[in-house]
Amino acid sequence: MLAIITPVRSLLVAIFVMMAGSGFLSTLIGLRLERAGSGTMVIGLIATAYFGGLVLGALRAGDVVRRVGHIRAFAAFVALLSASTLTYALLQQPLLWAVLRLIDGLCIAGVFICVESWLNDRAEAETRGTVLAFYMVALYSGQAIGQLLLRSGNSAPQIPFELASILISLAIIPVCLTRSAAPALEDAASLPLRRLFAASPLGVVGAGMTGLLLGAFYGLAAIYARRIGLSLADTASFMMTVILGGVALQWPLGRLSDRFDRRRVIIACFAATLGVSIALAMAPTGAALFALGALFGGLSFALYPLCVAFANDRLLPSERVTASGQLVLLYSVGAALGPIGAAAAMTAAGAGGLFLFIAFAAAAMLAFGLWRLAASDPVPAAAQQDFQILPRTTPVAALLDPAGPEPNPENR
Repeated sequence: MLAIITPVRSLLVAIFVMMAGSGFLSTLIGLRLERAGSGTMVIGLIATAYFGGLVLGALRAGDVVRRVGHIRAFAAFVALLSASTLTYALLQQPLLWAVLRLIDGLCIAGVFICVESWLNDRAEAETRGTVLAFYMVALYSGQAIGQLLLRSGNSAPQIPFELASILISLAIIPVCLTRSAAPALEDAASLPLRRLFAASPLGVVGAGMTGLLLGAFYGLAAIYARRIGLSLADTASFMMTVILGGVALQWPLGRLSDRFDRRRVIIACFAATLGVSIALAMAPTGAALFALGALFGGLSFALYPLCVAFANDRLLPSERVTASGQLVLLYSVGAALGPIGAAAAMTAAGAGGLFLFIAFAAAAMLAFGLWRLAASDPVPAAAQQDFQILPRTTPVAALLDPAGPEPNPENR
């Protein structure tokens, strides 16, 4: 096991440290804007700017990597992200912060493209699943642990931004000192969206709708937590609980979908997400809130890889990697729209409006899924590919799927 990750250990350390520094910024920025008296719609629009940056970066950052190489591009993206993070501590102005969040999203997408394409080049076909699993652990554990840094601002409000900037800057070191040769980033093939939708309407709509509900959550969950009376420390714990719950349930639900009709598992997850969201909208307290948060994370985080797996079941093997890249872009577009809708719901219905909006999105997807269940036949069990957990980052992450193409040995 250690021999498999040794060639990529510097990349895994870098992504862990970077996510520990940047993964809590959405929570922190939402809380600071709330405390300064910004309206819910303003907070939602600033959250949307971040996801818009992710979409822009996923589409354009690859050009930078091809032009200057992985190590220089990684250093440039991380340096700009670190500078952006420090700028939040200098001036709290919503328009400026929206621009900074757009820059943050673009930079993080660039970092993901560098790391994921590099991991794909280092991994052998038979070890991709293991490399991907360690990458997911590094990414989500860093994001979860980073939530604890929210508590560092009690003595001085700028400290969380400074700590975030320090960690983000430190992420450059293991990459710049690596002995591993950086690969060439190849152009990705294209798959018309019409062809993808015709092959798997449920997979396409499900990926976009999952982005809608998770974008809403990441953008405004901290505001929800504070408005129902949680302390800053409990808000950090709630966010961490949701993320860790999301990691815990993805594999069991995925294995369940391998054994049964995957459409039914997807529909059941959306139905359960609907129920949990309604319960969270009622603002439970104590252990019930954290239990429901963990369950929400487990269900909602599993939806995207389930939708990708189902779409891949209905595609040719040669189309699967490109399709997965298209689906992560659809997810990102949905995530950019989610905070706006959730902000409007919270403005109308209070804190619980966040989860009412998520419940509405889950209900719409549940209805669509039931229609697709009646309108189409299941994929034969023998034709289903094995479920694989995939990050919701950039189209390059699809290359880490064990079903993807062979890495180019000339780039090693």
